[in-house]
Amino acid sequence: MALFSLAVPVTAGDFSLISPIACDLNGPCYIQQYVDHDGTDAASDFTCSGLSYDGHKGTDFALPTYDYISKGIDVVASAAGTVGGTRDGVADVRYSSENAASVQDKECGNGVVIRHEGGWETQYCHLRQGSITVVQDQNVEVGTVLGQVGMSGRAEFPHVHLSVRRDGAVIDPFDPDGNITCNTVETETLWANVPPYRPGGIVTVGTSATIPEFEDIRANTVLPPDANSDALVIYAFLFGTRESDIISLALSGPEGTVIKRDVLLKRNQAQSFRAIGKKLRSDRWPAGTYTGTAELRRAGTVLEREEIELIIP
Repeated sequence: MALFSLAVPVTAGDFSLISPIACDLNGPCYIQQYVDHDGTDAASDFTCSGLSYDGHKGTDFALPTYDYISKGIDVVASAAGTVGGTRDGVADVRYSSENAASVQDKECGNGVVIRHEGGWETQYCHLRQGSITVVQDQNVEVGTVLGQVGMSGRAEFPHVHLSVRRDGAVIDPFDPDGNITCNTVETETLWANVPPYRPGGIVTVGTSATIPEFEDIRANTVLPPDANSDALVIYAFLFGTRESDIISLALSGPEGTVIKRDVLLKRNQAQSFRAIGKKLRSDRWPAGTYTGTAELRRAGTVLEREEIELIIP
């Protein structure tokens, strides 16, 4: 759920955009990072918050977990135009120092560039290998499928990176004039329907029999606990968290509260997870329905709250 929505947009002339990802951005998908408006080696998005990184030149529309790549989430043309170039054949492998050399000069991974009237250009990066459906010089309409979301090139999570340029200059579609006024809702955007701004939130919530590895959470391969598990654990996969945020985790079952704890976050993190658990003290866990909740709070305000159900026979 979004903390707030941006106002009704005013398009820049006759050029406007739709979201490039065929997925609900209120969940399960979300925007991880925005264009960097800070001219120093720090970073700031269009709201003067930290959902960006130094020098970031686009908007990252993210899938929640790696397995969503195989679901085939479409990437679509945000505006009508002509295909200026494509690339395919780059593997969907999470970027790291170990594979950095293999994507040198191919940081965009599999991608598409579309040229539009009036000097506008959009670029779509990190598409799924083998999914690109358009060719050079093809005319496309708004919403034409270009390919599917992947994790190719310099991508640490599955997403489509949308860059918008006019006459070669980077434009933030959420604030095209570049005049940032902190704490003021921007009304003039390039969006036909403005995507929700989530200043940080909960990607997924899950249960397990032990504290999971972060890579397993990202891959959605964590197995739930059963009646004989050594522990009951609840975890939350988070994005865009800030220092002093609080994530409240709780798990209750047929006999009441199993575990409940507030966890204070001590630094800004683009992606992270937190987990709490309780060890088994008897022969087995009581049979019945268990409910897990995760609530992310910032400065006393609830940003998001998610719930999950676990049934132990």
